[in-house]
Amino acid sequence: QIYPRSFYDSNGDGIGDLPGVTEKLEYIASLGVDGIWLSPFFSSPMKDFGYDVSDYRDVDPMFGKLDDFKILVSKAHRLNLKVLIDQVISHTSDEHPWFKESSSSRDNLKSDWYVWADPKPDGTPPNNWLSIFTGSAWQYHQERQQYYLHNFLVSQPDLNFHNEEVRKANLENMRFWLELGVDGFRLDTVNFYYHDAELRDNPPILTEDQKNPAIPDTNPYTWQQHIYDLSRPENIQFIRDIRKLLDEYPGSTLVGEITDDYPLQRMAEYTQGTDRLHMAYTFDLLSSRSEPAYIRSIIQQFNKAAPRAWPCWALSNHDVMRSASRWGKDKDAEAYPLIILVMIMSMRGSVCLYQGEELGLCEAEVPFEKLQDPYGISYWPEYKGRDGCRTPMVWDASEYAGFSVAEPWLPVDKNHRSKSVELQNKSKDSLLSKVRGFIKWRSSQPALIQGSIHILDDTGDALCWVRTFNEQSIYIAINLTGSRITLSSPYDNLIVLEDSGLDGQLNGGDIVIPPYQGLFALIKPKEPASKFC
Repeated sequence: QIYPRSFYDSNGDGIGDLPGVTEKLEYIASLGVDGIWLSPFFSSPMKDFGYDVSDYRDVDPMFGKLDDFKILVSKAHRLNLKVLIDQVISHTSDEHPWFKESSSSRDNLKSDWYVWADPKPDGTPPNNWLSIFTGSAWQYHQERQQYYLHNFLVSQPDLNFHNEEVRKANLENMRFWLELGVDGFRLDTVNFYYHDAELRDNPPILTEDQKNPAIPDTNPYTWQQHIYDLSRPENIQFIRDIRKLLDEYPGSTLVGEITDDYPLQRMAEYTQGTDRLHMAYTFDLLSSRSEPAYIRSIIQQFNKAAPRAWPCWALSNHDVMRSASRWGKDKDAEAYPLIILVMIMSMRGSVCLYQGEELGLCEAEVPFEKLQDPYGISYWPEYKGRDGCRTPMVWDASEYAGFSVAEPWLPVDKNHRSKSVELQNKSKDSLLSKVRGFIKWRSSQPALIQGSIHILDDTGDALCWVRTFNEQSIYIAINLTGSRITLSSPYDNLIVLEDSGLDGQLNGGDIVIPPYQGLFALIKPKEPASKFC
């Protein structure tokens, strides 16, 4: 994943841009990844940094021009990199022409393109729905004398997907980018498109396990069961419509972001069969929980709910604290970031790496006076927002980390400069070199790319599973702890795969895994017994 605003600044204004991404594509290709996902670069007033779109078919001048995007796609394809782009269609900016027309009266051609509702008799909002960004999800509009729905910022009004014209317009906007050569979409808040047409109140949560794992506990949003404001059953048909569009472009793919009270069940629902999303990811591994039993349970729950569906796993992105800090606090700062990437890349499914994750970047400290994120500003200091994971990519150890010649839009964390690409490129023992090596090795193992997964229970602090594809079966044991783990081998025919770069060993009938290490071993097929025995 590339967050363009923070990747590389090509024109010296302190903000990353599309030509900057193009300039650094060789670096991306050197990692051995298959493609890139670009966070929003569309025209926007940037109140939520591009997730408030004002023109779905153009590039914001901050990031360049449409021709710059075409050049980026062309070069990426020459480097055998696929290009996925964000589609933020559950809502628009309040500066989008659609909203300007819709809000001008109750009888214009787009009057029903957004979710409008009359006040209650006492003038209060239509129901109790809450915005993720604090307060009511409803904003009163003087000109229409009605409320409009906004699940996020007040400046992000929600589109009305019960309106057929809204659905058609969004599909045509996607077709525009597919015609320009994009290879698919990451669908932002993919389960937020539809709302309950009756506008029924959400009930309160009854138990702690009903809380949305993606939202900080300090946010009252977690106090409701989100039954009526998202994940409505009508959403599935629109997902099918999107899939039907992409099926016209062979090789294209859909990755959905799911934020839900029961994310794994929703992930299973949205990826089953061949007419929905190709992949989806939830916030289950983007939460603060990292104990082996929890990780094991997440994989098992998904396998049980959707055994044939294909997940996309992520440990970090532009919305959550970086995994090196969120999971790695008080852990070895060099070894732990590698082993958790090894872990996620050995699970069944695709993997999304977030820029800087391959360098082991920790969450940056951003002082309050430098904060840009409205979410963080609202909840400071209990929740510091998302700026700490969005600071500039560190290309070298200079003051601005080689990101720009000007002061960046967010400050460079001084602790990041010692982990720069330039410095890590010089050492074969660096995290960057090891990540490159593991990705390359992984690509040569069919079982790790396409194989099924069988979780081994009762392995304590070790995460153990078997990946199988055709004739190849690989036993995997991962140690996320700072202590050595010794396990009894579940198989008597294991052969250690030496080139994985990991230090786990076989010792007689035992498997010995040093701290923050792992073992990959081929399960050698047993010779069939002779018919003359």
